[in-house]
Amino acid sequence: MTNSPSSAKPSGALTVLTVPAFKDNYLWLIHDGVHAAAVDPGDGQPILDALRAHGLTLTAILLTHHHADHIGGVPQLLAEYSVPVYGPRNDGIAAVTHPLGEGERVQVPGLALELSVLDVPGHTLGHIAYVRDDAGSAGTAGEHWLFCGDTLFGAGCGRLFEGTPAQMAASLAKLAALPDDTLVYCAHEYTLSNLRFAQALEPDNRALQLRVEADSKARGTNLPTIPSNIAIEKATNPFLRTTEPAIADSLVAARRLQRGASPVDVFAALREWKNVF
Repeated sequence: MTNSPSSAKPSGALTVLTVPAFKDNYLWLIHDGVHAAAVDPGDGQPILDALRAHGLTLTAILLTHHHADHIGGVPQLLAEYSVPVYGPRNDGIAAVTHPLGEGERVQVPGLALELSVLDVPGHTLGHIAYVRDDAGSAGTAGEHWLFCGDTLFGAGCGRLFEGTPAQMAASLAKLAALPDDTLVYCAHEYTLSNLRFAQALEPDNRALQLRVEADSKARGTNLPTIPSNIAIEKATNPFLRTTEPAIADSLVAARRLQRGASPVDVFAALREWKNVF
């Protein structure tokens, strides 16, 4: 086991490394070329392999929720690195050493990185998300990142295993309110199947048509469709577009949704249809 990273000093500019795992998971390594924080390491071995391949030292683990494909690799990582584990206060993860909730901020050990925490219940009751809202120094652009686990996906959202439609709709609205250029680092490559569902709802949406072309090309060369950004999601993700008349009309026709239904009822009908689409 390595020593604690408490004395590690931040190094260069930050980047996010994509680490594929399982069938369609994405694990994330935020690093500066020297130190790294792992986000939702459901499998420890791909993270260890990536650390070694890039010459990185793990300094922190960040978790969004309790599902095994997001936390399963934590014991293996802790066997090699003595690092703090940040995660939701109310999601029942025993490995968490630094419990977090809405409004708290994390100065990530070893990195020049501060993240704010949002409560985003729905997929699980205690689910959280991490936001980098760096404004940048004078004369430089800031960078906005979102690590949202299984709340928001490319063109979709997570299933409601524990929360209610109202909770998930509110969580998604919170994420949609982030700056348009916020990069969305979600945890699964579900985009193409989500886009097929979106096309059934809004076949005339030009932004959606363009996204289908671009993301299909990316997957055709085995490139990830993630990260997207908040602007793209607002233009193409039906779960962020519950007030659009075309979506309501499609649900009225296909799912017998009552005309004039509330946005939460539209969301609930969307999620129920997607579950069987």
